[in-house]
Amino acid sequence: MPTNMDRLLAEISRSHFPEPPATPEQLAAFEARVGWSLDEDLRAFYLHCDGATLFSPREKAPNYRVLPLGEVERARVRMRHQDTDTFGAASWYTLLYLQDGDYVLVDVAQRAGGRYALLDAFHETYPSVEPIAASFSAFLEKALASGDSYFWLEE
Repeated sequence: MPTNMDRLLAEISRSHFPEPPATPEQLAAFEARVGWSLDEDLRAFYLHCDGATLFSPREKAPNYRVLPLGEVERARVRMRHQDTDTFGAASWYTLLYLQDGDYVLVDVAQRAGGRYALLDAFHETYPSVEPIAASFSAFLEKALASGDSYFWLEE
C-alpha cells in the first residue's frame, strides 16, 4: 500500500519539476559531509529526486525550490556567512530556497516520530525562525495544496 510520501512524490513527478534521483552513494556522502542522517521523508525524497521545483521550472524563479543535496548546508553559513552560534543553531540546515534570500530550514536537533521539524527563515530577521511543519511530508502536503503560495504566511 502506498504511503503518504509515495503519493506526494508521485504528484511531484506528475505535476512539478523534479531533478534526477540521488544515488545511495550520494546520500551516504552527504550524510558523511553534514554529520547527520536523513530522516525517512528526506531519504525517500532524495532517492526519488535530488531536488525539485514546485509549480514552475527553476529558470522561472519558482517560489519553492527543494535544494539538491549538494546545496544543503548549515543555515548560518549560507545566510550569514559565519559558522558561529550568534548566527543560528548549528542544527539548522537549508532545505528549500524561497526567493530573495529566504529559506525553509530543517532542524536536525528537533525530531518527533523519527522526522525532523521545518522552520521558516526570513532573511531580514534571521536567526529568528518560526516553526512551519513537524516533518518534510507534512510540509510537502501543504505546499503542494497551496497553489504556489507560502501557506504558513496566510494566517
